[in-house]
Amino acid sequence: MTARHRGLPRMSWWPLQALGEALRFLTVLPVPGLPPLSERNLVRAMAAFPLAGVVIGGGGLLAGWLAGWLWGPALQPLSVVIAWMVLTLGLHLDGLADSCDALLSWRSRERKLEIMKDSRIGTMGALALLAIVLLKIGALTTLGEQWWRGALLAPMWGRWADIYGIFYFPAAREGGLGHTFHAQVRRRDFAIATLSALLLGAALLPPWGALLLLALWPVIDVLARRMVAALGGLTGDTYGALAEIGETVTLLTLAALYRHGWW
Repeated sequence: MTARHRGLPRMSWWPLQALGEALRFLTVLPVPGLPPLSERNLVRAMAAFPLAGVVIGGGGLLAGWLAGWLWGPALQPLSVVIAWMVLTLGLHLDGLADSCDALLSWRSRERKLEIMKDSRIGTMGALALLAIVLLKIGALTTLGEQWWRGALLAPMWGRWADIYGIFYFPAAREGGLGHTFHAQVRRRDFAIATLSALLLGAALLPPWGALLLLALWPVIDVLARRMVAALGGLTGDTYGALAEIGETVTLLTLAALYRHGWW
């Protein structure tokens, strides 16, 4: 029986502490006053991943506003995406590149897992990074004056895609952080993350900010299932890939809705 089913010992856990743990793991932002990092506390912090995504989005929003003030709107989308990269040190982009190098290699499962451990980026990984960055910049450009909504919503739903993969799909390896995450994350953590994403989305762009889940969930679910079929489960790299793809799908959906006058 896993920890998810038998439950873990109760601990004092405040929302601000959960957010702090999530930001410490997902970003380079300094978060003072936290206890030493532990896997157990980090797993509990997953419920705050979407809220941490909004904070990351806020950094992108600030960078975009500053770029617009200094140089005009043409550089706003680029500044937003660069700010996301800086705040996260490319954590999820690295996972995307490694995942694409492995999954698109047409090698055996064992060889694919070995490729994902290789720190070097191959052709498919480089192409994936280029495509994702250009799609994000293009979608933010299409949003025009509403770019700021995309800057906040995309990182939030991207981190929801992260915890969706962690909760619903098995880990590819017995050891490692990915296996620990999947074994210990609770249904309650995922429910809180989903509810908070829906509420934050509805507040940022009613009602489309919440309804984005209807476009995002099928894409993430299908991709995760394909990853599991190829690798036998998910890894930390594939979690990162899901987050990056989640951000991109969110932005492309928002851009399509905006362009065709749905909001």
